[in-house]
Amino acid sequence: MPAKWVRIWAERVPAVPLVLTQTPAADAAGLVREREVDAALLRLPVDRDELHAIPLYIETTVIVVPKEHAFGDTVHAEDVAGETLLHPLDDVLDWAGPPGRPALDRPATTKDAVELVAAGVGLLVVPQSLARLHHRRDLTYLPFADAPESQVALAWPAEETTDLMEQFIGIVRGRTANSTRGRPQEPVTREKTPKVPKAAKVSTRQRTGASRGAGRGKPRRRS
Repeated sequence: MPAKWVRIWAERVPAVPLVLTQTPAADAAGLVREREVDAALLRLPVDRDELHAIPLYIETTVIVVPKEHAFGDTVHAEDVAGETLLHPLDDVLDWAGPPGRPALDRPATTKDAVELVAAGVGLLVVPQSLARLHHRRDLTYLPFADAPESQVALAWPAEETTDLMEQFIGIVRGRTANSTRGRPQEPVTREKTPKVPKAAKVSTRQRTGASRGAGRGKPRRRS
């Protein structure tokens, strides 16, 4: 999705670059508060006193397993009761811990946990975008039915809903170039170029992220 937004932005606002920057999920909200980026694609919940946030979609939760592992099309908690499930310290799912047997130690990162899955140490439950980000040929992932869901949102400073930000929000929410929603837009020209914003995409891949360059609806489920 971020790549699509960048393409549309370049078509509609060619005078203002939109720069995407990947950052760890835990840092996304702080980067917005410190004005290091203009907006962040991050996971809820977020402090609504300082940031505006528009829920975008709910990610599918999956379990990462070796390719030869014998599971059906969808995995349930009872299917992994005898398995070791890894719980990395940077886990983004809102639960006390995964089902199954806990590992002796918690991996520092999701990337480390994926490497342990490949080594046969255990299995890992994550949002699907993280499974894609850390994909390996010797691993696969399957929908996991009994885990918390991860909701992704676009967040930006509460007091800085500028005309450019309104345009970016419109792109993210799928509005057409001729939509009348949002603030009236003054054409952006190369002779009158506003401050160049930055954009970052974090991790839904650990890309739920942030965005510089640059409503509230029912979130869509994204698999």
